[in-house]
Amino acid sequence: MSVVDRIAAAARAPVDLAGLAVFRMMFGVVMLVDFARYWIAGWIDLYYVTPAITFGYPWFEWVEPMPRVGMYVLFAVLMIASVAMALGFVYRGAAAVLAIGHGYVFLLAATHYLNHAYLLELLLVLMVFLPAADGLSIDAWRRPPRRRSYTPGWAPWLLRLQLGIVYIYGGIAKINWDWLAGEPIRGWLRGRATRADGMAAELLGSEWVVGLVVQGGLWFDLLIAPALLWRRTRILAVVVSSGFHLSNAWLFNIGVFPWFMLVATTLFFEPNWPRRLPWIGPHIDRWLGPVPEPEDVPSNTTGRWTLRWVGLWLAVQLVLPLRHHVYPGNVAWTEEGHYFAWRMKLRSKSGSARFVLRDRDTGDSWVVDPRAELSPRQVRKMIGKPELILQYAHHLADRWQRERDANVEVRAQVHVSLNHRPRRPFIDSTVDLTQIEPSMWPATWILPGPTEPVGRPR
Repeated sequence: MSVVDRIAAAARAPVDLAGLAVFRMMFGVVMLVDFARYWIAGWIDLYYVTPAITFGYPWFEWVEPMPRVGMYVLFAVLMIASVAMALGFVYRGAAAVLAIGHGYVFLLAATHYLNHAYLLELLLVLMVFLPAADGLSIDAWRRPPRRRSYTPGWAPWLLRLQLGIVYIYGGIAKINWDWLAGEPIRGWLRGRATRADGMAAELLGSEWVVGLVVQGGLWFDLLIAPALLWRRTRILAVVVSSGFHLSNAWLFNIGVFPWFMLVATTLFFEPNWPRRLPWIGPHIDRWLGPVPEPEDVPSNTTGRWTLRWVGLWLAVQLVLPLRHHVYPGNVAWTEEGHYFAWRMKLRSKSGSARFVLRDRDTGDSWVVDPRAELSPRQVRKMIGKPELILQYAHHLADRWQRERDANVEVRAQVHVSLNHRPRRPFIDSTVDLTQIEPSMWPATWILPGPTEPVGRPR
């Protein structure tokens, strides 16, 4: 058999459904907690209802929030769908509602872009098409003829490969001077130290901890996926992975992501791992039944087109994160190609911004401080992202046209510090941003970034 034939045979071969089904349950619980956090903390109003502008992603600026009642109804539906997915009740419908609803919320605010939110969306899309509720589900209980104890091998492998891409690309992205020199980790740890006490504060402010996080984060991302897959290193990899994600939960405010990644770690286990659990395993054996031999499984369970779509999905995931290489300059400065590239925890930006508006007809001018209209988070995120600066410039032009019947030019005076370097001009302040439209081409109105190495601590 050729390599392609062997891969296709392994993709079609039946494997135990237990691991995928239990992952489905835990995934649903994680999504329920995530949506409930927005409701309980008041973030639905704060992020999507009260802002004067919700910044969209390039090409998706047209996605707008619903009225307040609609947003709350949406989150209620998403919480119900999360429970339904966990229970395997009307599974494909529930998974589709989650993928569409979460995708809509994700696209509403680029100021809240997180790699983990993008990862959750990718996995939700995949879950719509995976046979994760063919057993250990209400659907399987209601329709016994459709109940199965196995799944094609491609299903768990697709999820493993998706996670492996995230880890490995995240590790490759860390091979840059700033990360290896300790930034922005050093600044973040020192900030965290100011909120800690005693020995914890002393440790977080020490250089050896900075070095541990820098080297540990790099090698963890590069090696954890293969270490979890290899049986000989799996136990150690689980221990290291648990420590890594729990420390992230303590150090950084990244929501449910560390807990989800702990859940996702189980995807790298043998597919029958839930059957080995004491007390629970025998019940799973009884509910699911044995996994059939490959020769007992109908050969048409996985078609050729299914495998082609799987290959296409993986190809896109491998190519899309590399697009920043076609843009000039440092992506950490220009942000061109940063989205969806698994460039995690690599840059910290701070700075100042003001916008100068000039009426084309009368010559009258105004200076606008965005802090008067935007939330602190929106201002902080906008300052370092050219596409958000451009959106806000167009928002100001529309607002002046609507409220004052003034046809204005808008120029931005923005100064930014990248990874604790001295601030420098970020946007060409001579360019009228109302004449610029979002484009895939390199933005000539972004000024060159810093070339000096990040400063060493004194």
